[in-house]
Amino acid sequence: MTVKAPAASGAARPEGAGGSAGYTPDEMMTIRAARALRDNVTCFVGIGLPSAAANVARATHAPGLVLIYESGTIGAKPGRLPLSIGDGILAETADAVVSVPEIFNYWLQPGRIDVGFLGAAQIDKFGNINTTAIGGDYATPKVRLPGAGGAPEIAASCREVIVVVRQSSRSFVERVDFVTSVGYGSGPGDRQRLGLRGAGPRMIITDLGVLEPDPVTREFTMTGLYPGVSAADARAAAGWDLAVAADPELIAPPSAAELAALRGFRHSTGQ
Repeated sequence: MTVKAPAASGAARPEGAGGSAGYTPDEMMTIRAARALRDNVTCFVGIGLPSAAANVARATHAPGLVLIYESGTIGAKPGRLPLSIGDGILAETADAVVSVPEIFNYWLQPGRIDVGFLGAAQIDKFGNINTTAIGGDYATPKVRLPGAGGAPEIAASCREVIVVVRQSSRSFVERVDFVTSVGYGSGPGDRQRLGLRGAGPRMIITDLGVLEPDPVTREFTMTGLYPGVSAADARAAAGWDLAVAADPELIAPPSAAELAALRGFRHSTGQ
């Protein structure tokens, strides 16, 4: 199967899905992702959209959220969004800095981290993530992606996982071209068969709404939609026959405080 690279953030969105209401679809997505994080939990954070959402959560409703980055920083409190896991602001503001082996061997793999927060280039109906290669085969793909980093271990070992990804039929596929990080594999029982410690992805948050796994089939269902987004919009932006809840939640738009926090971080980063 040949799959194009995921749509850029400027791709057309349904009328009312953000811009005309005073916020963008990306802002709605990031803020909804921030709301998914609870206070006083530990969160293993990926760079990009997950980092933005986690820092907004820490600056608003979850001041006790402990952010852990792959580079070894525990309890980082950056005043701007880090540019990479090696950004000095993470070490400068952390409660502790440990070695990368310690982060993985002591904190992550034994299941000591509550939430893993990941992005994706491709994701399928069972929450499997591809950040490796699109189209063709592994040796000669159509698009070579950045790769795994620590994502496979995060997806395997965190007590739960949240994925943040822009939704289109190119990023939402029936089956990913390459399984970089396991969600629910091919369905019920696969995580247990593979010996994965964590419970798996609890939520996929997109620029159209929120998906959660069916408790029986483990296939992701659209359970919440943003203002101005319809079930038909969500189905049209998926590469499989996306299930939508009979009465999906209408997700509240961003508050002034949430937008101010997000825009403050982005402004300080020059975005």
